[in-house]
Amino acid sequence: MTNRNLGRWLLVALAIVGLAFAAPVVSAHGDEPIQGNKTAAEGTPADGSAADWAAWMEGHMTDYMGPNAVDEMEAHMGVTVDEMAQDMADDNHTATGMNGQGYGC
Repeated sequence: MTNRNLGRWLLVALAIVGLAFAAPVVSAHGDEPIQGNKTAAEGTPADGSAADWAAWMEGHMTDYMGPNAVDEMEAHMGVTVDEMAQDMADDNHTATGMNGQGYGC
């Protein structure tokens, strides 16, 4: 019984050491700052109007996801690019970057 308990505690200790070592190695976000997303930062109209945001979003989606990206996104999300652009123009998106903070991501 003592050997079995010792084995269990050894296994627990090994698991804790493994997690402590593996956590920084497989970090999901690394040490890059929030604004490090280069594809989202290219030409972002941070203080732009709804029309500026709509043009940027349509161009960005077409460049990175193909010619049908806008239609696919609108069908999937249930909201148009113009509605999203109006929301972006109304909010301050300069403080947190474009990585989804506050939008369920």
